[in-house]
Amino acid sequence: MSIYVGNLSYDVTEADLSEAFSQYGNVKRVHLPTDRDTGRFRGFAFLEMASDAEEDSAIEALDGAEWMGRDMKVNKAKPRENRSDRSRTSRRY
Repeated sequence: MSIYVGNLSYDVTEADLSEAFSQYGNVKRVHLPTDRDTGRFRGFAFLEMASDAEEDSAIEALDGAEWMGRDMKVNKAKPRENRSDRSRTSRRY
């Protein structure tokens, strides 16, 4: 399972997120997506923790919490959409 963390400061680092979430368990992986054209951080991240119980604890504690000047949005990550499916449904002529 994976956690989505949104509304993050553009100054956040993987180390910052690992430290904040390590209070709730073992952080296995942190991914900070970047814009492919500019290389700039996009303001959200994905984390994986050692267990579902640790993820649930972090989500409960941190969703809506103010951190680095912003109110974080923290929840279970949803499966990635297939881009070809999304483009077909969004275009209506």
